[in-house]
Amino acid sequence: MDSSGFKVNFVTYYIYLKMKKITKQFLTFFALFFAMTLTAQDEDNPWIVSFGVNAIDTYPTNAATNDVTGVQGKWFQEFFNVSHWNITPLSSVSVGRNITERFSIVGQLNMNRLNVYGDNEIDAVNLNTVDLGLRRQLTAKGSALTPYYQIGAGYSSLDGEASVTYNFGFGLGYWVNDNLGFSYESKYKNAVDDKGINHFQHTFGVNVKFGGVDTDGDGVYDKFDACPEEPGLEEFSGCPDTDGDGIADKDDACPTSAGSVVMNGCPDTDGDGIADPDDACPNRAGTSQMGGCPDSDGDGLNDKDDACPQVAGPAQNNGCPWPDTDGDGVADKDDACPQLAGVAANNGCPELPEDVIATLNNESSMIRFKAESNKIVGEESTVVLGKIKDILDSYPTVSFVIEGHASSDGSKGYNQKLSESRAASVMAALIEAGSDQSRLTSVAYGEDRPIGDNNTAKGRKSNRRVQFSLGSK
Repeated sequence: MDSSGFKVNFVTYYIYLKMKKITKQFLTFFALFFAMTLTAQDEDNPWIVSFGVNAIDTYPTNAATNDVTGVQGKWFQEFFNVSHWNITPLSSVSVGRNITERFSIVGQLNMNRLNVYGDNEIDAVNLNTVDLGLRRQLTAKGSALTPYYQIGAGYSSLDGEASVTYNFGFGLGYWVNDNLGFSYESKYKNAVDDKGINHFQHTFGVNVKFGGVDTDGDGVYDKFDACPEEPGLEEFSGCPDTDGDGIADKDDACPTSAGSVVMNGCPDTDGDGIADPDDACPNRAGTSQMGGCPDSDGDGLNDKDDACPQVAGPAQNNGCPWPDTDGDGVADKDDACPQLAGVAANNGCPELPEDVIATLNNESSMIRFKAESNKIVGEESTVVLGKIKDILDSYPTVSFVIEGHASSDGSKGYNQKLSESRAASVMAALIEAGSDQSRLTSVAYGEDRPIGDNNTAKGRKSNRRVQFSLGSK
């Protein structure tokens, strides 16, 4: 072997060793990179790992004449002719990282074995490549179908010959769920020197997306989960709705009892507009003034605290009306005559008719005294006093004055004293019979108020009398 041949073989072997070392380093880096991403803490699944089948198509792909085949190529000529494809199972692995919603960086390792070069079968050679690209997704985040295009560069080793390529490609992904999907990708790789080859690379991959954290396992990542420690529903930003009333538990004042938005998530069983927790009578419609309870008689006491819920009454009597035994409209507690119908103006007692005094005086005129004495005599006088007492008892709130009068017989002083003692004697007799002493007083006028002519026997007889008048209240 001459020196020039040795140099070529040495350089080739050196490049081969370097490529082998680079490939080994990339695999080591990828293994570490993959292990690290398994615990990545970005909540929105930013990492994508893809494993796939890789196919290389070296058929001429541009207008230049291919040095190997001598064929004048055209863009996408026989693009889908799989007879040109060199397919290597499980020959591609890539790792991608989202940097924005639509942009991501993707690193890819491909290991291929070429048996077809253009239209020609050749002795098998290895083509190993490492690519780095910037990918732009064409649909919004969350779409099941995700078409994209990408640009980038690569480093390749063709049977030990190292070369750099510029890459442009497009692809289409389909996501079965948030984490698993499939993809097809075609990339055109243009070698920058004659040591490489221009070619299409087709990849069919299975994609796994991960890196998001879902602590409570409800399918909503913590980044978007308003209740990351509690399993919930997507429509409530990851929060639960235990009672199923359409209001998330965190905003529901009654999370275990179905209610309405108007009631802040609480039920209103009786439909009175007051939520059950605030309703003292949740099963009976009431008013807010009564704390949700009814007040059937409108007396200001709710029925549950009202001893007489159907009849209005004061709170002091537990919602019942005060008793009115005599039915005169004046409650017994305010009625001075609870057993006797009267009028409110007279404290529930009957008013004194105008003819009562006349009746009293007519009766009292028949009281007999011993001559020139205050002693009451005769059975008739006893009967009269009984009638007078009954009349007085009929008006228990009325005060009466018992008046003593005398004729002009004798001295004026004598007549004054006699009239005083006779009035006092009648008063004492009535009190002894049971009349209320507090309503009786006596007074004497002597001979000053005659009703008859003192010059006649008949007149003097009429002037010697005891009569009644109204006292002060």
